Amino acid sequence: MSIGYDRALNVLDEYRITGRRGHRVSGMKYGWLGLMGAIAATAAMPAHAADLPAYGKAPSPMIAATYDWSGFYTGFNGGWGAAKRCFDQTVPAVATDSCQNATGAIAGAQVGFRWQTGGWVFGLEGQGDWANIRGSSPSLVNAGFTNRSRIDAFGLFTGQLGYAFDTALLYAKGGGAVVADRNEILNGGAVAATAAGENRWGAAAGAGVEWAFAPNWSAAVEYDHLFIGNRTATFNTPPPATAFSTDRIRGDADLVSVRINYRWGGPAISKY
Repeated sequence: MSIGYDRALNVLDEYRITGRRGHRVSGMKYGWLGLMGAIAATAAMPAHAADLPAYGKAPSPMIAATYDWSGFYTGFNGGWGAAKRCFDQTVPAVATDSCQNATGAIAGAQVGFRWQTGGWVFGLEGQGDWANIRGSSPSLVNAGFTNRSRIDAFGLFTGQLGYAFDTALLYAKGGGAVVADRNEILNGGAVAATAAGENRWGAAAGAGVEWAFAPNWSAAVEYDHLFIGNRTATFNTPPPATAFSTDRIRGDADLVSVRINYRWGGPAISKY
């Protein structure tokens, strides 16, 4: 196309020169020649543009960073617990006694390990908490007396199964639980009889949602239900100790906690 453009200009120049030498060139013919030159020049412009060097280059594809939950972690937790505790007397008589709602604060620490493959996250965790879960109810068997229960501490040993949505993790957990349990019988606010403290074993099941708010830090809200084994406890009066009664104590616990974890490992892996 550039050859046609140059030829049109040459023809136009020849007619101009011929005109100067005395040849008559009509205005109409000269106008048509100018129009042909303009069309040739316009048609040649894309060809010239194609010959220009290209500057810059296409942007490279974006790389999306995906948070990796794999690695060891440690953290702290705090929250609230509630337990439904019931006393059923077996000695000196068999009778259904009172039930109570025990509530109180919990606080402790956890340590665990997680492994992620694709979106699935698997883990193991150990947790130990101090607790102040207490409750009391008037005895229906011993008039004027009050049954009181206490959970002073608990431990959880659980496995986890979750699914990650980048920096968000939904998980379920389950395993074993142990509870430090104490129970007393009061009379007028004073301890009339007490049962020896005991560690009661049971099971735990729960679920939570966790969010990574910094490269190695995450926060979670978790709910756990403790299936606490039943216990038969003998209550003795203060020394000189005599047996007051024997009761079967039963009831589970529910826990809600906020957790902060620090993970020992790299913050993210890249996927293309």
